[in-house]
Amino acid sequence: MKKTLLFSALLATALGQAHAQSGLKPVINQAADAIESKVIAWRRDLHEHPELGNQEFRTAGIVAEHLKKLGYEVQEKIAVTGVVGVLKGGKPGPVVALRADMDGLPVTERVDVPFKSKVTTEFNNQKTGVMHACGHDSHVAILMGVAEVLASVKKDLAGTVKLIFQPAEEGVYTGGTFGANRMVEEGVLENPKVDAIFGLHINSQTEVGTIRYRPGATMAAVDQLTIKLKGKQTHGANPWSGVDPIVTASQIVMGLQTIVSRNVNITENPAVVTVGAIHGGIRYNIIPESLEMIGTIRTFGDEQQALVHRRIKEISNHIAESAGAKADVEIGIGYPATVNDPALTDKMIPTLEALAGKDKVLITPVATGAEDFSYFQKKIPGFFFFLGGMAKGKSPYDVAPHHTPDFYIDESGFTLGVKSLSHLVVDYMAMNAPQVSSPKTKKTAK
Repeated sequence: MKKTLLFSALLATALGQAHAQSGLKPVINQAADAIESKVIAWRRDLHEHPELGNQEFRTAGIVAEHLKKLGYEVQEKIAVTGVVGVLKGGKPGPVVALRADMDGLPVTERVDVPFKSKVTTEFNNQKTGVMHACGHDSHVAILMGVAEVLASVKKDLAGTVKLIFQPAEEGVYTGGTFGANRMVEEGVLENPKVDAIFGLHINSQTEVGTIRYRPGATMAAVDQLTIKLKGKQTHGANPWSGVDPIVTASQIVMGLQTIVSRNVNITENPAVVTVGAIHGGIRYNIIPESLEMIGTIRTFGDEQQALVHRRIKEISNHIAESAGAKADVEIGIGYPATVNDPALTDKMIPTLEALAGKDKVLITPVATGAEDFSYFQKKIPGFFFFLGGMAKGKSPYDVAPHHTPDFYIDESGFTLGVKSLSHLVVDYMAMNAPQVSSPKTKKTAK
């Protein structure tokens, strides 16, 4: 009888803890609403002062100072400029990570707003502006808001929160590993060991108030293609005396298109093979000896990636050989595919639906863009979703896409981002609270 009562008490305590976690949501919502203007102000400041990958010194300083004031345990200079804040809740439970990327892009802004970026730099030997043309300023501001909201309910959190402010999502050109990959290498998912990670990306072509997601493969793996062709130089008036790498390159470009149209099962996942530039030749009447082609490859899943890589090499080498030329194919492996853990996604979607409304949480098609959030997902279960940043009533066909000079975000959607990440933390903790084991019963002698 005593054991039954003890078990009932323990179970009631566990259920009470889950209920208490759920009861935090109204408090979280109120806190998020109260700091909306602060989140927007942070975003505008960051937008006006963008920094390229691994150069986010000002941004990192602002983030670190904010986290320290809130009582987080703060680590700085991770993966060059990364900042990590750890908040231990008042009750035991899992460790949940949230991530925001911090870097801008070498884009000259054209949007006429008071906080327009006027920053310029030298990039790839060209003078250019610097702009938050992908919304990373929004991500940082939203996560700073989440940090403040969760700190206000610290004693009621059943677990630990780890906030990851990541540099260089857009890449760097100094060699070596960078961004999420380097953060993982430097142990960002350890001490304390993270159980699950969540991240969001603002989207300029999704209406404010809407959340889009996809279970499984969501964004593509990205690889870089370089094909160097060697032919035989000759006078343009006597093409039969040489081997023309320009004609050969043209045939290879067309041949590569058959990979997607004839080799990839596009009913399952798309793929992209794009040749972005061909460099060769110097004069109108000289057939050059060699040229170089560069491009990008987008795939979903390891098997599809291996198939596309193999076919690129086979097609390039055999077409070159048939022309009497030689092809040297190099494929640089980039970010892996962003894959939402199906079980984690299935468990957490009700959280977003309860917050935004079922009609506002939609499954999105796969995106052929890439995201280095995938490096975190390679190690632990992760869920990455898209937050609406397009003004209501606008058409996605009429607004500027990401990575363009006219990229624009409607700030009225930020509070939904703060609430979304905060609710995911609270619900994940409630679902993964320490299990109550039933008391062992003694065996009676027969």
